[in-house]
Amino acid sequence: MEKNHQEARELFDAILALKTTEECEAFFEDLCTIKEIQDLSQRFQVAKMLSEKKNYQDISKATGASTATISRVNKCLMYGKGGYRTALTKKAEGKVAT
Repeated sequence: MEKNHQEARELFDAILALKTTEECEAFFEDLCTIKEIQDLSQRFQVAKMLSEKKNYQDISKATGASTATISRVNKCLMYGKGGYRTALTKKAEGKVAT
């Protein structure tokens, strides 16, 4: 378990070292499949819409996400470690690479 944690930390550090959206995009295109990027992007949009108090039906229609996915993201927003909220807040504040 310790090795996996260290490897994950190295990945997170590598992501934080990227300076532009283009660098990040290139990295994720190399790291992930197109489907994985689509799934991650969808979950982020779901989190954004949930934080805007949109209902499940509207979110599903707009994103194509299943109610199970929406529910899982909502659970993370409500009881998770705050990652979605931090990312959404920083993005709204303009604290993202360009």
